[in-house]
Amino acid sequence: MRAPLTWLAEYTDLAAGARGVDVAASLVSVGLEEEDLHGGDITGPLVVGRVLEFEETIQKNGKPIRYCVVDVGQNGQMVTEGRHQEIVCGATNFEVGDLVVVVLPGATLPGGFHITARKTYGRMSNGMICAEDEIGIGHDHAGIIVLPRLLGEEHVADVKPGDDAIALLGLGEETIEANVTPDRGYCFSVRGLAREYWHSQGSPAGGFRDPALIETPQPNESGHPVVLRDEAPLDGVPGCDRFVARVVRGVDAAAPSPAWMQKRIAQMGMRPISLAVDVTNYVMLALGQPLHAYDLDTLGGPIVVRRARSGEKLTTLDDVERTLDPEDLLITDAGDGGEGGEGGEGGSETVLGLAGVMGGASSEVSATTTNVLIEAAHFDPTSVARTSRRHRLVSEASKRFERGVDPAIPAAAAEMAARLLVEHGGGQIDPGVTDLDHTSRPHAFRLELAEPSRIVGVDYPRERVLQVLRDLGAEVRETEDERYVEVTPPSWRPDLVNDSPAPDYAEEIARIDGYNNIPSITPTPTEGRGLTHGQKTRRVVADALAGAGFTEVLSYPFVAPELADQLMLPADDDRRRAVRLANPLSEERPLLRTSVLSSLVDVLRRNISRGQKDVALFEMGLVFRPGGPLGRAPLPSVAHRPSEAELEQLYAAVPAQPRRVGIIATGLAEQAGWWGSGRLVEWSDMVAAVEAVAAALVVPVVVSADADHAPWHPGRCARITLTDGTLVGHAGELHPKALSALDLPPRTVAAEIDVDVLTTASDRAVQAAPFSTFPAALTDIALLVRSDVPAGDVESALRRGAGESLESVTLFDVYEGDRIEAGHRSLAYRLTFRAADRTLTTDEVNGFRDAAVAEAARAVGAVQR
Repeated sequence: MRAPLTWLAEYTDLAAGARGVDVAASLVSVGLEEEDLHGGDITGPLVVGRVLEFEETIQKNGKPIRYCVVDVGQNGQMVTEGRHQEIVCGATNFEVGDLVVVVLPGATLPGGFHITARKTYGRMSNGMICAEDEIGIGHDHAGIIVLPRLLGEEHVADVKPGDDAIALLGLGEETIEANVTPDRGYCFSVRGLAREYWHSQGSPAGGFRDPALIETPQPNESGHPVVLRDEAPLDGVPGCDRFVARVVRGVDAAAPSPAWMQKRIAQMGMRPISLAVDVTNYVMLALGQPLHAYDLDTLGGPIVVRRARSGEKLTTLDDVERTLDPEDLLITDAGDGGEGGEGGEGGSETVLGLAGVMGGASSEVSATTTNVLIEAAHFDPTSVARTSRRHRLVSEASKRFERGVDPAIPAAAAEMAARLLVEHGGGQIDPGVTDLDHTSRPHAFRLELAEPSRIVGVDYPRERVLQVLRDLGAEVRETEDERYVEVTPPSWRPDLVNDSPAPDYAEEIARIDGYNNIPSITPTPTEGRGLTHGQKTRRVVADALAGAGFTEVLSYPFVAPELADQLMLPADDDRRRAVRLANPLSEERPLLRTSVLSSLVDVLRRNISRGQKDVALFEMGLVFRPGGPLGRAPLPSVAHRPSEAELEQLYAAVPAQPRRVGIIATGLAEQAGWWGSGRLVEWSDMVAAVEAVAAALVVPVVVSADADHAPWHPGRCARITLTDGTLVGHAGELHPKALSALDLPPRTVAAEIDVDVLTTASDRAVQAAPFSTFPAALTDIALLVRSDVPAGDVESALRRGAGESLESVTLFDVYEGDRIEAGHRSLAYRLTFRAADRTLTTDEVNGFRDAAVAEAARAVGAVQR
C-alpha cells in the first residue's frame, strides 16, 4: 500500500522535517514492513517534449527502433541551447505530435541511474523518452508515457514542450510503500497508514484526523431499492451484511478528473481512467472502502445481492466471460422481476458483477452517463476470497475485502464519493438514501489489566494500558473490579474479535508502547539431558546407510490412489487402507502413504528422468497405518483445555504412525573402469544394507526367504526378523510388473524396515564380548543341498551344531552345474573357530566341523562334498 507524504499529512501530523525514509522507519516501529520509497529521488532536467518526427528502422533481431526529433522547449536551455533534440527510442506506441516525458543529459532517475548523451544503434541519443517504470510512477514498460493518455486531454491542454515534468507528475513528492500483512487490512488505505503513523509518534492528542468522520444523511424509503438475499451463506455467515446505495443525477461523466486527484492516483501506482472511476478509486485509497459506480439508466429494477445459479455467466470489466459457481455472491439487477424473488428468471434479470471482486461490463459508467448509482457495501471476507481464487481474479477491491473492511464506513465512503462527483462533474445528490445495515457490533471482552504485562514480560502501568486501548479505537468500560475492564474492539479491527483475544491485546499494547521498550534478556539454558534412545537410534541408522553409499532424501508423504495397484498389493493388504486428506495439496495425491517406498519410488523416478542412472537412496520417515476405522476428530474450543472425552476422541482419530526406513537402488553398485567391468545392484545388496544397520545397532537379525510379499519379486525377497521372530522388514528385488507400472528400470532393488522395532530391540545394555588373544582356526566345507533350501537355514544349522567356539560363518561360493545333481546346488562356507583360553588343536576343530555338518545333514538334508 502506497501513501504520498502530502496525502498522509492531511490525516496526521508528520514530524518536523520528516522525509520518506523517516516516515517508513516510524511505520516499521509499529509493526509494518517497509516495501519501497517512490519519488523525491529524481533530479532534472525532466521535461515535457513533443515528437516532431521520427524515422523507424528494423534491426537484425527484428526489434523496431525509432530515431526521433523532439521539441523540449527552453526549460532545458543549459543542456539543449533551445534546439530540438535527437533521441533514439525502442518504443512504438506514440505518433508525431504526441506529448511525452523526456529526461535530458545530466538528470538522475530512480535507483541512481545517471543520464548522459551516448551513441546507440549507430546514432547519438541526447536523452531518453521515458516509460512509467523508469520514473517510478508505475510498473509498465510496454511503451513510453504519452501524457494525454496518462492525464487526459483536458489536463494537457495548457502543457507545452519544456514544462517541468517533475512538478506535472508529482515526482518531487515522496511516496512510501508498506507491505500490509493479512491481519492489518485497515492499512490498505491512507486512513489506516495515517493512524499507524500517529501511533508511532505516541498518539498525541489531535494528531489524527479521521477522514471517515463526515456527516451522512439518515437512510430513508426513497432510496434505490436493494434486496439482500443469501440463501446459501458460507459457514452460516451472510455474504453481504451492509449495502449503501446513493444516487447522483445530472453528472457530466465526461468531465475530467481534477489534476490533483489524477496525480494522487498515479502516485498510488494506479492509472487515472474517468471521473466516476477515479472518484471511487480515490475514496477507496483514502478510506479503504471499495466502491462501485453504475449507470443508473441501465438498471431496470431493484439491486439484488444473491448467490449465483448454476450455469450463469458474466462478462467482467476485463472483458472475460466467466462461468459462475453457486458459491459466488453476485450483484444483480432484478429488472422487471420485482425484488428478485421467483421473478428474474424470465430473462429480465442481469448480473451486474461479482460482489467484492469486479463489476460487469454491462452497467459500467460511460462518457454518456448522466445518472450514477454509487454502491458501498460490506462483504464477507471468506466469500470474496473464495470467489477471487476460484476465478483467478485479484482486484484492488478483493484484496481489501478478503482482509476485512471496516463495516462502519460504507455510508461515509458513499457520501464522500457523491460529494466529489457533484464538485467535479456537476449535478446533484439524490435525497434518497439506501442503507441496509445488518452488521452487529463486536462483543465486549473482559480483559485483566495485568495480563499484557504477564504475557509480554514488561510492567505496563494500568493507565498506560487504558490509554493504548483507547488510542487503538477500542471502547473501554471500567468495572467494579479495578483489575478488569470491558473492551470492545474498533470496527476496523476484525483480528481482535475471537473467543480469547487477551494475547492479541497484549501484542497491540506492546506494539503501540514500542517494541524497543521490551528488554532483551539472554535466556539461561537449562542443563541438557542429551539425546533420547530413539534419537540416537535414528542417527545410527542414517549414518550406517550413508556409510554404505546411500544418499538420504526427503519426500512428501502424499500418494496417488492408484499406487497400491502399481505396487501389486493384494486386495486384503493393510497397506491399501490409507488415510484420505480432507484438503490435499494436490487432488492427484490425496492419500497419506502407508509405506516409505510409496513415496520413495517417485524420488527415484525423478532422478532417473534427469539423467542419473546409478542411484542409491534412503529415506527415514513416518507412515500412516489406520489399522481400523478412524473416528472424526472434534474441534475443541481454544478458550479452555479439552476434556478427557475430547482428548480420547482426538487420539482415536489419529492413525498409527510407525517410523520406517525405505532403501532403493538401481544401476551399478560398482563402477566400471580400467580395473574391470562394473557390477549391477542386486537383491543381496539390500540384505547387506539391512544387516549393516542391524550390526551398527548390535541387534542380531535372521534373514530368511519370503516367497510372496509385494512389491518384491517372489524368490528374490528376504524376510528380516529378530531372533524372537519379530518382523523387521523385507529386502530384495522388486517385481518386474511393479517396476513396469512405476516406470522404473528392470532389476531395481529395495528394502523397508521398521525403525521402531529396531529401537526397542536395541534399548538394552550391550555386554562387550571378551577379546581372545589366541589364534583363529579356519576350515572350509562344501555342502550339497536341494535348490529350494534357503542358505539361511543351512547357516543356522551349522551354527547350532558347531558349538560355542564358532566365531563366524561365511558363505563364499554357490555353484550349480556340471557334476552337481539336478535340483541341487553346492554351498561353500568358511567356518572360523577360536577359544578364549587356549589354541585349538586340529582334532578339536575337526570335531566342531563334523558336528556342524551333522546338524546340517539332520536339519536340511545337507551332504558334505
